[in-house]
Amino acid sequence: MAILKIARMGHPVLSRPAAPVEDPRAPAIRQLVADMIETMEDAPGTGLAAPQVHVPLRLVIFKVEGARAGREDGSGAEGAGNGAVPLTVLINPEIEPLGEDQALGWEACLSVPELAGEVPRYTAIRYRGLDPEGRTVEREARGFHARVVQHECDHLDGILYPQRMLDLKKLVFASELRHLGAAEAAD
Repeated sequence: MAILKIARMGHPVLSRPAAPVEDPRAPAIRQLVADMIETMEDAPGTGLAAPQVHVPLRLVIFKVEGARAGREDGSGAEGAGNGAVPLTVLINPEIEPLGEDQALGWEACLSVPELAGEVPRYTAIRYRGLDPEGRTVEREARGFHARVVQHECDHLDGILYPQRMLDLKKLVFASELRHLGAAEAAD
């Protein structure tokens, strides 16, 4: 396993759509997943998309700690979250909103270091994709879990969270979030 270099905003790999993974069970994909897990844990982050490590393929990984899953904003307070989400690998994911409801929440990104922004996201989604064994993964997600999946899958379409923001006055240094009374931002 290896810790991979994370692409930062401005690098071309982050601004174009990623290609589908042809064979989820290929040894190169297994190695990429292992390296991405090690990289995400080292960073540390909540999720990571293959384009963020300079690999333009439709593959994301994420996990949501129980304390962060409790509420839409990830603060851990009681609310709409649906519990901790184990480490998940999604290959060639698809997202379907479950309704029109959206909520604003703070997000950060390993590819946009030191910054955070308030981003609208669907509050409930269904997602599906393949795991590294080629099996179908399909889940419904709400709150912070849904936010994380949407954030990571945006990377596969060449979108970074600042492009989703409605008000660029809400793009701040993450270290200043405490002055806004905001919860810890999603990675």
